[in-house]
Amino acid sequence: MHEAYVFLTDGFEEIEAITALDILRRGGVSVMSVSLTGKRDVTGSHGICVRANIIFDDIVATEGAMLILPGGPGTANYKKHELLLELLRLHNATGGKIAAICAAPTVLGMLGFLADKVAVCYPALKDSLKAAEFGQRAVVTDGNITTSKGPATSAEFAFEILRIIKGDREVAKVAEGMLAESVEK
Repeated sequence: MHEAYVFLTDGFEEIEAITALDILRRGGVSVMSVSLTGKRDVTGSHGICVRANIIFDDIVATEGAMLILPGGPGTANYKKHELLLELLRLHNATGGKIAAICAAPTVLGMLGFLADKVAVCYPALKDSLKAAEFGQRAVVTDGNITTSKGPATSAEFAFEILRIIKGDREVAKVAEGMLAESVEK
């Protein structure tokens, strides 16, 4: 079983997906990129084609894993992917960890996951967070949900996910190796 899954659909924000994959792998997290398109090659919002590790139908188990949604214009495709939405519902119902950045937290808002939680997203979309309190920090974890504001917060988002999965010691080790200075909690 893998510790994290990063979901990709055409139009995903490349920096948000690749940064999460990279930092998590540097931290020793077993993470898989998952295509929602039915094919392994997925094209991001800036025309960068990425080959996903697996397609959605090949996921075996997500229990205990972090489910990660990068943002970008492709977020609309998450909202139409019924099997992903069902997976998110089941995962959230059992307290499973979910992370979303930029436009992607609007999916969590649509599903009602953010009610009475502090959350963030791309600021122009904050009204889509449905019953959440809009936070001030770049990255917010409230209960089982981690959200972040956008492309420039990608590294901070990835380090927070790494912290949740592997702890502060691994974050410090990876941050030092990357010369990242501002990853304190």
